[in-house]
Amino acid sequence: MIPWLRTGAFPPVDTALPDPNGLLAAGGDLSPERLLAAYRQGIFPWYGTGQPILWWSPDPRMVLFVDEFVVPRSLRKVVAQRRFDLRVDSAFGRVIVACAEPRTDDGGTWITPAMVEAYSELHRLGHAHSVEAWQGDALVGGLYGVAIGRMFFGESMFTRVPDASKVALVHLIDLLKHRAMPMIDCQQQTEHLARFGARPIPRREFAEEVARLVNSAQPAEPWNQATPGEADRP
Repeated sequence: MIPWLRTGAFPPVDTALPDPNGLLAAGGDLSPERLLAAYRQGIFPWYGTGQPILWWSPDPRMVLFVDEFVVPRSLRKVVAQRRFDLRVDSAFGRVIVACAEPRTDDGGTWITPAMVEAYSELHRLGHAHSVEAWQGDALVGGLYGVAIGRMFFGESMFTRVPDASKVALVHLIDLLKHRAMPMIDCQQQTEHLARFGARPIPRREFAEEVARLVNSAQPAEPWNQATPGEADRP
């Protein structure tokens, strides 16, 4: 059994179920206050249409340390070709809607309309950010996530042309280096992220890192302030 949230706090993350891995609680809401409280404890919502809100804290946790980021040689060539115009926070709403588009034959998506609305509100409040790859007036790829203090929690990415989201990820890494933000929460273990250097760490270690980073002062510079970096250099 897992607790049903109403107005109370989240249970300790070490009480999450081992099967399914990390299921911690159900219910509650997607208010900014609830979401920010969740992220500060290393908890995230993930559920499908017709389900209650489900809250997760898997063990181990997939993370990408910025200093361990691996750029494959083929992607370096794409970055050097400067095929994309890279922007930050210029079209957050379009990015999250694109990420919500079904990617399976059954038409399912975990980014429900309620999630789109909730994270769009986080963006309006300055907590959620997007990195976008453009070709002319066309948005062809991107990603979004939540930033608290010096911690970045990755949520989702999409691509409409080859390599667009990968180049957006390179730009995100460069931006995080510039902002002294050392780690991205990747939530789930995937081979795709592992190719870029992401790896699982124990939940306890993850929770300790999150507690330290979310309580660190974030840079005063706006997220959409242009920064020099690998994704911008020929």
